[in-house]
Amino acid sequence: MTGPVSWWWVRHGPTHAKNMVGWRDLPADLSDQGALSRLSDHLPKGAALVSSDLSRAVATADAVADGRTRLAHQKNLREFHFGDWDGMHWEKVATRDPDLSRVFWEEPGDHMAPNGESWNQLSARVSQTVDLFNAAGHRHIIAVAHFGVILTQIARAGDMSAYAALGHKIDNLSVTRLDWDGARWAIPFINHIP
Repeated sequence: MTGPVSWWWVRHGPTHAKNMVGWRDLPADLSDQGALSRLSDHLPKGAALVSSDLSRAVATADAVADGRTRLAHQKNLREFHFGDWDGMHWEKVATRDPDLSRVFWEEPGDHMAPNGESWNQLSARVSQTVDLFNAAGHRHIIAVAHFGVILTQIARAGDMSAYAALGHKIDNLSVTRLDWDGARWAIPFINHIP
């Protein structure tokens, strides 16, 4: 049995992209020093800090490191792999793949973007990494990641459907806290802006 572990999920800084962004490595806009300072002050000081290996998450994690124990970047904490849709505008995706693009969001599960991945695949890779970290002995883990990544863990912690989880708003530089007591999950808060 592992636990307790508190996960402090942080969505990376904004990219200002107007198209779908999955594994494309776009930088984050970290110019709002006030927001980063408030975020860092809100997070536990003695926490371990991990991020996805995409630069927008790495740079955001570095900006709030503040002496925290920095762990190796995790490829498994990357955003959805949108495959052929990555970089396309939502309307173009809907025109190109009308049925698939609808069920991808409305009936998430095994539907996958062309040459990309499904909700279930994303959820499995993220959950596998979370389980490994839960067993590593950290009391608090700050994980800087992405919209879809955080939503998979909200679904898991809240025992909710993927569709229900996708209804949650996850703002850039927001914090979502999920607590694991060694047997079950709790959700103290979602999408908190410090």
